[in-house]
Amino acid sequence: MDVTVTTTFDAPRPLVAAIAGDPDQAMRWYANIRSVRWQSAPEVVEGARVDFVARFLGRQLAYTYEIVDLVPDERLVMRTDDGPFPMETTYTWWDEDPAQEGGPARTGMSLRNAGRPKAMTTLASGAVTLGMKRAMRRDLERLRLVLREAQDAPPDDGPTTA
Repeated sequence: MDVTVTTTFDAPRPLVAAIAGDPDQAMRWYANIRSVRWQSAPEVVEGARVDFVARFLGRQLAYTYEIVDLVPDERLVMRTDDGPFPMETTYTWWDEDPAQEGGPARTGMSLRNAGRPKAMTTLASGAVTLGMKRAMRRDLERLRLVLREAQDAPPDDGPTTA
């Protein structure tokens, strides 16, 4: 199974990468993620390990991802070899040309999941691939809403005093 979905967001690349590439934000936009727990310091750096619990196709899946490649604001690759679903997830971000000169920042993003569930037949693999693609598209639409909320939120100017 190797599934990639791509979209464009009306948001600057650093914001898209900061939210999409932060495991602590995963439950906000991944519909199937139920919990996230860092095994290492909660930093998005190569070698960091994060436990996820997810629900997919009616099953609960628990797995640990390790960040294996990181180019800030460009690419993040996480891999898991444990659990029933060994997988590699790759996030890639790039600048899109604005609709017009001086228009809003636009960011392209691809989300790729590649792997093969243990003991999966070719027939079942097709059903999982379709389910995965559908879920990934929905997740990117949820991410679109999270990004809009982030852009609409008032700036955090730090602590205030009364």
